[in-house]
Amino acid sequence: MTTPAETHSSASVPAQDARPRYKVTGIRVLRSEWSKLWSLRSTWITLGLGLLFLIAFGAMSASRFQSETASGGDMDGPFDGEATALSLALFGILFAQMAFGVLGVLSTAGEYSTGMIRSTLAAVPRRLPVLWAKSVVFGLVTLAVATAGVFVAFPIAGSLVADTSAALSLSDSGVVRSLLGAALYLSLVSVIGTALGALFRSAAGGIAVLVGSLMLVPNLTSLLPSSWQDDIDRYLPSNAGEAMYSLTHDATSLSPTAGLLVLLGWTALALAGAAYRMVRTDA
Repeated sequence: MTTPAETHSSASVPAQDARPRYKVTGIRVLRSEWSKLWSLRSTWITLGLGLLFLIAFGAMSASRFQSETASGGDMDGPFDGEATALSLALFGILFAQMAFGVLGVLSTAGEYSTGMIRSTLAAVPRRLPVLWAKSVVFGLVTLAVATAGVFVAFPIAGSLVADTSAALSLSDSGVVRSLLGAALYLSLVSVIGTALGALFRSAAGGIAVLVGSLMLVPNLTSLLPSSWQDDIDRYLPSNAGEAMYSLTHDATSLSPTAGLLVLLGWTALALAGAAYRMVRTDA
């Protein structure tokens, strides 16, 4: 008597996925955001503009101060008799902060406008690691570019005003601290921009709030009663940042450490708002 041979259906063999499964980790999310950041042409252009603003405007302001000093002309504003090589070299911060902040907004708002954020969140369902990774990557990139910019701008400005009352060198007290504070300020501005882009999900909205908070609101405080101005002005993001890189301080300004803490508070507030909306609402 013969027994039928036992046959095993292919269905009884556990199917194995040909593609390996990758676990979502913080390092992999950081790598993804790093790749996305450098794949955009706007990243190269805007970072280049920010670097150019720091160096070019610093050199231009120092050159003007030197020429006005040599001719004996009247100087005002940032070019008055109290100007230093440091303040002249950092004149470009007013423009560089816009370049870095706007790029921060575009780095997040751009994904929402193109719909690419859906693919990103499908790969990282927990959502918040995406925001943290974007902020860390862009903040560190801006910190590196800004640090290079200020340490190039200062020697150029210093050489131009070496024979004037504004002369300073890196060895002078507080100069290195101020240069590092300026780079850190620009880095935190870029992180705030990244958070605003995620919060408003619109490039126009994020840029409007960024420009308004850094440039318009400080001017509007002049409409407040004089007894209120000093108590409010010093805690605005731009003024707190200025305290981080100013060489001297008075009773109306914050200390460098206090300025850093205030700006960190504004950064945390922007990130908290972005995190809340990212978790609570769909892309």
